[in-house]
Amino acid sequence: MNKFLIAGLVFFLLSGCSLFEEEHQQMNKNAQQLAAEGAASFMNEDYAAAVKAYTDLKDWYPFSKYAILAELKIADAHFHLKEYPEAIAAYENFEKMHPKNEAVPYIINQVAMCWFNQIDTIDRDATPAKNAMAEFERLIRLFPDSEYTQEALAHVDACIDNIVSHELYVANFYNKTKKYQAALKRYQYIVENYAGTDQSQIALEKIPTVSEHLKAVKSDNEKK
Repeated sequence: MNKFLIAGLVFFLLSGCSLFEEEHQQMNKNAQQLAAEGAASFMNEDYAAAVKAYTDLKDWYPFSKYAILAELKIADAHFHLKEYPEAIAAYENFEKMHPKNEAVPYIINQVAMCWFNQIDTIDRDATPAKNAMAEFERLIRLFPDSEYTQEALAHVDACIDNIVSHELYVANFYNKTKKYQAALKRYQYIVENYAGTDQSQIALEKIPTVSEHLKAVKSDNEKK
């Protein structure tokens, strides 16, 4: 056998043994030790290490009294890392598995904040604002006395502002590019669904002019 191949095999086996020994040493930690390790990492803002410790705890000791804590802290760590899709998945799984847990209001608020923190400028997709608003409204509906409710109400207003501003941006774009039918529908939608907002007033003022443009276009088409 080629001596380089033998050397490679030896290295692979030794590396494998090293990895096995390291994993074995980690598995010798009990649930309390892993919980403490995860907490220390979290406090030191080493959230990636916290995820590792809490994941090991959850996987190796699923029936430990610390397992539920691990599930929650994994989600929180992803949130602090701004890994919002992972955080949302972890929070939603926690609520699914523990629907009666006292942390559920916090969980719903955190899911909402994951979406809220992804809200972009008004020329971008408004889906994060819509999803955030839906979660904040669910929190307010299910837990009206929650400590998070007042702040959620303010966040709902911010979500509405982003959503309706996006609608107005799109309507104005259609108007500028002379797509008057599409623009009119958007302006009317804003007036009907977001009455009382500044954007609704702007849309209302735009409708007569856009309607006139639309009539003129139809008239020109009929003459052709």
